[in-house]
Amino acid sequence: MNLPNAITAFRIVLAPVTALLLLQPGSGSRLLAMGVFLVAALSDLADGALARQRGEITDFGKLWDPIADKLLLVATLIPFYVVTRAHPELGRLPLFGGIGLWVLAIFFGREIVVTWLRTRAARRGLVVAARRSGKYKAFAQNVFIGSMILWLAYRSAVVATGEQPIGPGWEAFHGWFTSASLVVAIALTAYSFFVYWLAFRRPVDEAGP
Repeated sequence: MNLPNAITAFRIVLAPVTALLLLQPGSGSRLLAMGVFLVAALSDLADGALARQRGEITDFGKLWDPIADKLLLVATLIPFYVVTRAHPELGRLPLFGGIGLWVLAIFFGREIVVTWLRTRAARRGLVVAARRSGKYKAFAQNVFIGSMILWLAYRSAVVATGEQPIGPGWEAFHGWFTSASLVVAIALTAYSFFVYWLAFRRPVDEAGP
């Protein structure tokens, strides 16, 4: 267990912690969830960079690093859906309201299909290099997730106190920013899916967009 692998394992542990904090009522626990999420998201950048720098790329890292990313996605999106369905007053996002099942279907569907395609390609001895579109997709999803966690924390404070802690202007800005980040994340998730779909249809290992 080298340092990069230890960081990956730590990120796996942080995923259920994030989910549990998001499901707790009150703004405090959701602000804490934001801190845990940031640690997990930043550790995703650290473990890969350290593994390459130290020459410690292992089979464990290759297998569990992407699994850790997917666990963090599940650990945030499902609580978003549960909380905004059970308490619509905490959602109230412009355009979307709460987080619907169709949002989960797009995000999770992409991961399931791409993983299935990777498995099929590996069985044929083919390797499709990671695409930049996948990195853009992950970044956009993380921006949305971070903004949505803060939105739930802010709305929890508003509902609990009946007052705007920062002011109505901030709620309008934050709400539209979160909705816009969700639109971008959905678009890049769909785009990344089609890029990988086309790549898996080519019997060569080449860099893509």
